[in-house]
Amino acid sequence: MCSRAASEIPFDRIQNVDIAQNVFQRALGIAEVRLETAGGGETEARLRYVSRPEATRIQEIVSERKRGEAERDPEEPDDALFELDSGELAVLGLTSANFNLFGLVVLLFVVLGTPVAAEQVSPRLAVLLFLGPALAAVALVVLWVLSGIQAVLRYYAFRLVRHEDELRYQRGLFQQYNGTIPLSKIQTLMIRENVIARAVGYGNLAIETAGYGPGQGNDDIESAIPIAKQARLFDLARTIEDFGEISFNRPPKRARIRYVGRYTIFVAVLVAALGGIHLQTGVLSDWYLGVVLWLLVPPAAHLKWVNLGYYCDENYVITRSGFWTRQTTVVPYYRVQTVSVSQTVFQRRRRLGTLVVDTASSGGFWGGNGIALDIDIEEASRLHETIHNRFQLSVRERRAGNLRSPQPGD
Repeated sequence: MCSRAASEIPFDRIQNVDIAQNVFQRALGIAEVRLETAGGGETEARLRYVSRPEATRIQEIVSERKRGEAERDPEEPDDALFELDSGELAVLGLTSANFNLFGLVVLLFVVLGTPVAAEQVSPRLAVLLFLGPALAAVALVVLWVLSGIQAVLRYYAFRLVRHEDELRYQRGLFQQYNGTIPLSKIQTLMIRENVIARAVGYGNLAIETAGYGPGQGNDDIESAIPIAKQARLFDLARTIEDFGEISFNRPPKRARIRYVGRYTIFVAVLVAALGGIHLQTGVLSDWYLGVVLWLLVPPAAHLKWVNLGYYCDENYVITRSGFWTRQTTVVPYYRVQTVSVSQTVFQRRRRLGTLVVDTASSGGFWGGNGIALDIDIEEASRLHETIHNRFQLSVRERRAGNLRSPQPGD
């Protein structure tokens, strides 16, 4: 009431038009329309009290105007790519564990679960934290259940369709959401499989666009497919980017030896810390039993190594990494921004390096860059040159194709 602002947004700057409805808005038949621009995922404008049919019409108009075409009949059917059924929704709930929070909970109860540390916090809390392992297990189960409930509510009735040159999705039980993903803005595809989902053959497909993770802002990336069988995920990914069969190259075995050394140092530091606590306080008389953790070092090093890989073909560079959440990243050459090779002091000792293929994505915690970790340094240099040359070639081919293509209005 005290101030009024007016803004003008060119159609070609609008990257996404998203529609959100909570329970009360659905009851009133209204929705909120969010106009997102390419400037880093900022919401440029919000239309908060729009009727649901009008919100759909606005989304359709912007989509057509961006292509310079006549308005399309919103009732015309789209090409359905994926619908989440009840069985997949149940699997999503069971496999949506947040391993980052799990690690924090375990660390909290391991550190504070010792009598000395607990007493420093609070005498009353000491009694509870003395049961640290049991409470940590309960907390992990509670977090697992809460993560599953959140995922089910978030992706209830999920549906993905192809609409002309963009993808459109809808999801949500209490907070319904309709969003768009322009195909022309897609930078990378990421197939993610956490350890639980991978054990039963499932994963999810995420899409990152230039400067924007649709529906979630800068700090996250939207799941194009929240859960599906691994083979189906790759088939769906190929409907977006036409890459072929993947045959990953693993890093050399000396990288695995490096991981054994790294984890051994970690165990040694931990045992030394426990021994220091014993000397200072007299507690933890069995501190030396911490060396038993070294038995986990060889399998941990192998699991890290076996889940690393890279692959290049004529049009794409594809990388894979991660054990707790394994991520396969597909980067088209024409989306590459920079290619770099780096070496740490420890990598130089074993003639290893890390290749990073950077795109114009929004980054965030997960990031959308392709990373080939701990590969042979000579191989990294060769890949650097190959990716650079194929990027230049793909850009020239696309420019030539655009010049030959008829333009609107011709």
